[in-house]
Amino acid sequence: MSVESVQGPAGAETDAQVLDRLLSSRFSCRAYLPRPLPDDLIAAIFDLARKTPSWCNTQPWQMVVTRPGSTEPFALALTQHARAARDEDCDFAFPPEYRGDYLQRRREAGFALHNAVGIQRGDAEGRERQSMENYRFFGAPHVAILTAPAELGPYGAIDCGGFVASFLLAAQSLGVSSIAQAALARHSTFIRNYFALAEDRRVVCGISFGFADMAHPANAFRTTRVEPEQIFRFA
Repeated sequence: MSVESVQGPAGAETDAQVLDRLLSSRFSCRAYLPRPLPDDLIAAIFDLARKTPSWCNTQPWQMVVTRPGSTEPFALALTQHARAARDEDCDFAFPPEYRGDYLQRRREAGFALHNAVGIQRGDAEGRERQSMENYRFFGAPHVAILTAPAELGPYGAIDCGGFVASFLLAAQSLGVSSIAQAALARHSTFIRNYFALAEDRRVVCGISFGFADMAHPANAFRTTRVEPEQIFRFA
């Protein structure tokens, strides 16, 4: 049975069709308009995302959210730190390498982005320039830093992953574009110190968000998804 085949009352969209539309239309936005979001719109995103389920209802997520006036100095400071940093400083270890299907999918997404913005293979300077866009949040007026308590270990981080998905979909449902950024967590101590976060908070990721600049070529491509039969099997 496909989502499209499910019929709602009097031809209305079913919940499944609404969810499918939100999931299908959402994308990782890599260029934003400078226009900030109203505070009440940001609050509405959080009002939806806070309903995310969590292990034992611990609700471990906490976020620091910037606005114009605080976004720009943070972007400048983080960019300068990232350029000067000799080593990564992650609260959660990144994969030492990607292999097989995971490497193929990672490369596919990277090549699609580079093709969209005109970076040719072998252009190391261009790749570095695009990579550094992470630290200026792709021009987004807002970035949220998501943290989990150290005492909850990996399950606290897993719960935060569920919160990220809810946040991205909540934003999409309200006409707001976003991108989850693990790259920011490569500089966890710097971020923790910058925002004076408690020592027991672990940086999971950042989420940049705002209104998309749909004229920018970085927003012109979409990643692919594998078919359902490739991700599950009946026991």
